[in-house]
Amino acid sequence: MTKLEQFKQGLARVFDDNLKTSQWHNYVDYFIIGLILLSTLQVFVSTFTLPPVWEAIMHWIDVVTLIIFTIEVSLRIWTADIINPNYKGVWGRVKYCCSFYGLIDVLSTYPFYLTFWIPIPYNILKVLRIARLLRIFRYLKSFRLLTNAIKSKRSEMMVSLQFLVIVTLILSFILFFFEHKAQPNVYDNGFSSVVWAFAQYIGDPGSFADTPPITFVGRIIACIIGILGIAIFAVPAGLIGAGFTEAMEDEEKKNQIKNNITSIVHTFKFEKDQQHTNLFIVPRYKELNTILTRKFISIEDIITAVKESDCLHLYNMANAMNAADEPEDKIVVVNYKKNTPYGCCIDRGSKVTIVSTSGYTEPSTSWFAYHIAKLGGFNYVAKEIELDPDNPITYYNITNEDACPNMRLFLDDINRLSAEPGSWVIPILGAIGLKSRPEQFHFCYNSTKHDASYNDPKSRVKDFATFDKLYNEISSMLSTSFNYTCDKNKWYAVGSNNIAHHIKADNVFTLRVECFVWMFDNRYMVVIKSLADEMSKVLEPGIDKPIPPEMLSRPLGKDFGIQDYVD
Repeated sequence: MTKLEQFKQGLARVFDDNLKTSQWHNYVDYFIIGLILLSTLQVFVSTFTLPPVWEAIMHWIDVVTLIIFTIEVSLRIWTADIINPNYKGVWGRVKYCCSFYGLIDVLSTYPFYLTFWIPIPYNILKVLRIARLLRIFRYLKSFRLLTNAIKSKRSEMMVSLQFLVIVTLILSFILFFFEHKAQPNVYDNGFSSVVWAFAQYIGDPGSFADTPPITFVGRIIACIIGILGIAIFAVPAGLIGAGFTEAMEDEEKKNQIKNNITSIVHTFKFEKDQQHTNLFIVPRYKELNTILTRKFISIEDIITAVKESDCLHLYNMANAMNAADEPEDKIVVVNYKKNTPYGCCIDRGSKVTIVSTSGYTEPSTSWFAYHIAKLGGFNYVAKEIELDPDNPITYYNITNEDACPNMRLFLDDINRLSAEPGSWVIPILGAIGLKSRPEQFHFCYNSTKHDASYNDPKSRVKDFATFDKLYNEISSMLSTSFNYTCDKNKWYAVGSNNIAHHIKADNVFTLRVECFVWMFDNRYMVVIKSLADEMSKVLEPGIDKPIPPEMLSRPLGKDFGIQDYVD
């Protein structure tokens, strides 16, 4: 991620309209609120007759606040796509400017500059200045609750309005039939009776329907319309009141879910791998019962929190084993990092990019791949988000790059990180072969199985000398240190739809690893570090790759979950 992109991400966090974010973000929010109030006060004070000195002060307050608001609104428009992906691109920015708050932002700032070229009535400019006060609504919880209440009850309100309109039309026509005979000059057509009926609902402020009925039936209808006039306010008020109560309950529920997510993430406190590497790591997973007993959160609430979070997955550890080995079901929670719409992208300036294409379905695999990238100092890209869980889209075997909006961004990020000549992209996937399978690490680079040659024209590896060296070094290390073995294209191959054919890097190969290596073997961390060391030594020789400081000593108070890992 470039410095400009980091700056843009930081601004997006500032403009999230949340008054409960980090401290300096709050200072910016309160500063903006203060300027809105100051600008409104300036308009109010300007309505009085003031001495010349105070008029000058009011003028400069207006100028300064306008300049600051212009900068702020321009930055909001620029970062709109970070806050909401729907505002991406030129038309996305136009869509933002047409939204409620976007329109208020634009109308309360930019029109003032048009006065340099177009004469705009001063009264309109004063109204637009006052409209700035509406911008404060984005920070008010009460206004958000009221908006949600109206949205939740708009269907019921529309039904009641339709009923009221239809009944009023019927009554107004009946009124006309009786009043036309008694007052032919007043009720000369149906429109006059309709106007009279609807005018009663708003108190007939213009007295344009001050023609009360004089017949008995007409007066009865007038009484009915009077009762409906009460209902026209009472029914929506009751609906909005009920909606407001529901919105408050929903807000409380969301806060509880948010607190549960935080509590669950805090169970992922950094642990020290004392047996092998002495490194501090984020735990691979936490069992549901562990969270239940430590945090006193029910299983149902844990599942709800995971579903609503953007950093937690549920995973059945039985999926890490072949069904023929008869594994037992064990549901665990896995923590992951999200900083893009599809999942995670970390640019470490390396010519090696580790990719996890299946983090949503194989969260344990993405944890494994993430730590290889972290210890090796490699770039990292992972799919962690599935837009439609009922219709999952594979990012490994791709038939359509535009199958979902996130895939294009996913591939673009990989190609951006691997644009350097001599770059390597290594998708890492899990494998669930029988435990009796003699090989645990599978290098896949050719289009057909059982082809270990370097002659396949469809292979996406150009530098076979380096690839062969890497394979031999890793194979020797795994065999000597862990009694694990490797193979080339024996059990898996790279098909024609493989992600390798959608990546422009010079060298692409897949590393499949039996899931039990990191799920059930307590040597998983030293295996990861050894793999990272070998990849770094062969693919980026001579480059110093220090171990991240947060893995050497626990940063107290900031050691909970992947989110506290420094990129």
